[in-house]
Amino acid sequence: MNNIFTYIIAILTGAAGVLAFSPFDLWGFAYVSLIGLLFVIKNPQKKTALLSAFLWGLSFFSIGVSWLHVSIHQFGGSPLWLSYILVVVLAAYLSLYPLLFAYIVRRFNVTSLAIFPVIWTFTEFLRGWIFTGFPWLQFGYTQIDSPFYGIAPLFGVTGLTFFVMWASAVIFSGISTLIQTPKKLPVALVNALLLLSVGGLAALSSQKIFVKEVPEKALTVTLAQGNIEQNLKWDPQYLYATLDIYRKLILEHLATSDLIVLPESALPALENQLQPFYQALQTATQEKGTEVLIGSVYHDEKSDKLLNSIVSVGNSAQPYQAGNAASAMRYSKHHLVPFGEYVPLENLLRPLGSVFNLPMSAFQSGDFIQKPLLAKGRALTPAICYEIILGSQLQQNLQPNTDFLLTVSNDAWFGDSIGPWQHLQMARMRALELGKPLIRATNTGISVFINAQGKVISQAPQFEQTALTEKIAPTEGKTPYAALGDKPLYLLAFIFVMLRVLAIFIKRKVLKSAV
Repeated sequence: MNNIFTYIIAILTGAAGVLAFSPFDLWGFAYVSLIGLLFVIKNPQKKTALLSAFLWGLSFFSIGVSWLHVSIHQFGGSPLWLSYILVVVLAAYLSLYPLLFAYIVRRFNVTSLAIFPVIWTFTEFLRGWIFTGFPWLQFGYTQIDSPFYGIAPLFGVTGLTFFVMWASAVIFSGISTLIQTPKKLPVALVNALLLLSVGGLAALSSQKIFVKEVPEKALTVTLAQGNIEQNLKWDPQYLYATLDIYRKLILEHLATSDLIVLPESALPALENQLQPFYQALQTATQEKGTEVLIGSVYHDEKSDKLLNSIVSVGNSAQPYQAGNAASAMRYSKHHLVPFGEYVPLENLLRPLGSVFNLPMSAFQSGDFIQKPLLAKGRALTPAICYEIILGSQLQQNLQPNTDFLLTVSNDAWFGDSIGPWQHLQMARMRALELGKPLIRATNTGISVFINAQGKVISQAPQFEQTALTEKIAPTEGKTPYAALGDKPLYLLAFIFVMLRVLAIFIKRKVLKSAV
């Protein structure tokens, strides 16, 4: 009966963790969830503890990434039951990382509260790296609207995740001490004071101005949200209707906007096949003085690569030349989504079924480091769709002259689910970490402008064909995270481990001398 109770706690607190993320935004549940995980892994029976950690992860990830079934079922052609099974299989894989966390804690009998976040950070690093990584649902994202959001410009989302686990360990230890050994309560209070000092640092850093706006460099930017249904997007018979939708949205804002941004793969055909459209657009934009950035599917004939890219049209410094798309200013997506944009072992897997043959799942990668896109003399560091969740990649691509962050996406793959809201939450974190305003254009929403503090300035309604226009000023300066990335946090984690090793060494020396 005790084991069943432990398993129930694991499942419930794992599920509760999802409430901390968007669109629910109940950030306190991040601590509830991790306290539940710490409770179950402290079970006296090792097997029960490890199975509970796995069940916690299975519950957390099955609900947290349940939106994936939409693309698998509706657009991959798989039966509904199979789509849910595949989501659970993915969740089972992701649950291995909380299981590894529990194993390390049990194997080395970890009791130091500062070491819990170190181990968690290590397992989260592995989750974001192995098999190209899937760093979705890091608990640091949940704190973007909490009093602790100021940690992000210092240590990034990884540092915020570190803090959430540390705080959860301190709270769990305090509750356990109060119930089991009240005499040790002063020690728990010292740990709580240490945690409060970190929280105070967060409050101070949230008031610290690492970057400042440059109003004289503001641009009037329009986001064109075509709202093309995913089941129509790649239908050849709907191509001209799509072109008409975006032609209308662009023409309405020529001359009145400095920059117009279209979403990922906005025009659902090879850019090479749409040269008349691009040539006409180049002429119109040059006449009106407006530049356009378009999410494009481009075949680079020189390298024979199919690229998911953003191309610039109307740029006076590097104009889009008629019949020569290779000459245009372009960013090509580097980090591709397995099975969505490329199929690992495709010769083996593609023949197995439609789930391995989603539309446009044969892309190749662009370079890891690429130059910013230029528009009206302003530099925009871009990320396409999934790449916006990769904070380290964006941080390494940030240039001294970067004025804005730019991301384009097509979240129509995931319908009216929680997925697009989680995606937006991660985009907000990139702006906060790097201290740069972010421009986000999407097909069906959520298209937004985000300021350098990670707050939404304006937002287009989801699932509407519309355009959103905003005058947005860039920033100058650098946050500590923009300058140093994750290095300070990893150094801090190393110091914590060394201090713990030294404490154990001294304790053993003292005990040995006493004997």
